[in-house]
Amino acid sequence: MLNEFKKFAVRGNVIDLAVGIIIGTAFTAIVNSLVNDLLMPPLGLAIGGIDFSDFFVTIKGGGHESLAAAKAAGDVTINYGLFLNSIIKFVIVAFAVFLLVRQLNKLAGPKDAAPPPPPRSELLLEEIRDLLKQRPGPV
Repeated sequence: MLNEFKKFAVRGNVIDLAVGIIIGTAFTAIVNSLVNDLLMPPLGLAIGGIDFSDFFVTIKGGGHESLAAAKAAGDVTINYGLFLNSIIKFVIVAFAVFLLVRQLNKLAGPKDAAPPPPPRSELLLEEIRDLLKQRPGPV
């Protein structure tokens, strides 16, 4: 069982997946900073100085002005502003991955549109086989 695990762990796909997860985690930190520090402040300013992360609805508890105050008081809230931030982050990550895959596909070059045709001798053998199948009587 240990040998099986070793084979599995050092296979190329598993190592590629681990590298992808590590890079993805680092990339997530960059995207979080991009959204929280660069995109959301001007967007919040454009809509009147409102921070999306403070958009919430209180289900149970008193009325608080900020999400932090509501959480500190133990209120039950629906944090749709944080959800909106997450959607924006997802769109940015998805677009970045799209651009990356698109560039990798361009670097890989065009794939063969169709496999090469079979050799003439193979075509002739197929024709003979088909003619023999059509012939009446025992073969």
